[in-house]
Amino acid sequence: MCKDAPTDRYHAAIDMATWADTRMINVVGLSEHHGTPDGFLAAPLQLAGMMVARTKRVRISVSALLVPLHDPLRLAEDICLIDQIARGRFSVTCGLGYRELEYQLFNIDWSERGQLFDAKLDVLIRALKGESESTNGHSLHLNPLPVSNINELLMIGGNSKAAALRAARLGLFFCPAIDDDTLVKVYKEACNERGFVISPGEPSTTFISQDPSAAWKAIGEHLMYDARAYAEWQHPNRRAYAESFASNIEELKQEGKYRILSPEEALRSIENTGSLHLAPLTGGVPIDIGWESLRLFEDHVQPYL
Repeated sequence: MCKDAPTDRYHAAIDMATWADTRMINVVGLSEHHGTPDGFLAAPLQLAGMMVARTKRVRISVSALLVPLHDPLRLAEDICLIDQIARGRFSVTCGLGYRELEYQLFNIDWSERGQLFDAKLDVLIRALKGESESTNGHSLHLNPLPVSNINELLMIGGNSKAAALRAARLGLFFCPAIDDDTLVKVYKEACNERGFVISPGEPSTTFISQDPSAAWKAIGEHLMYDARAYAEWQHPNRRAYAESFASNIEELKQEGKYRILSPEEALRSIENTGSLHLAPLTGGVPIDIGWESLRLFEDHVQPYL
């Protein structure tokens, strides 16, 4: 689907983060997947570090980092370095993942993923707190420690009761992938009514265009590709707001999880929901069209906020 060279898209992503740093954008988000035919980002911490180095204000968030696929002590070292440079504007949502293939690629037992996630999270958190960890007969003590407190640096993702209870046990923010009052209740009860939930709030993948109909003709296939790619990763326990069930572009339009809005419509959406999820490189959308969407936000939406 993508005609731009990968190196151009990585540079564009960094340039777009730099652009966001001086506009009314609060968070730049990155995700992690492996073994995809389209080159989905597989090294989000590395890219996050590059973005942090090029920015001064905007928060860089990895959501989600697939903790079971990594050595937790190496994760602690990498996260700490990025947090040192970011000075408190970097965060990670720790996730379990939902693609068995990714576990197979790294020779990790899919059936033990929950227990493995808990074990690695515990090591990661202890290391980030400065506690000594034993590995291969030696002790590792993280130095320097993160600038941020643990509950500012790490959050827990997921869409299940187990995920809600995990977040409560660790005293961390809970970031479910779907708006679900039952999960919120489980989490808050486990926190004795305290705790903080960051819910999606229907975060439709959004582009801005002066002519949405023409834009759908230009990039509809890219958005449809993105929707189908995620649909192929479905499994019975996966629930997420962004999951699309559309089988063609017209259904995708009607579903509303992928949107192309005029600047006026984008402004109304922000006024109604408090946020807007701009995703300028989704599904291999050409770089120049991604920039056009961002500049329309800058010139025709931001001045009215």
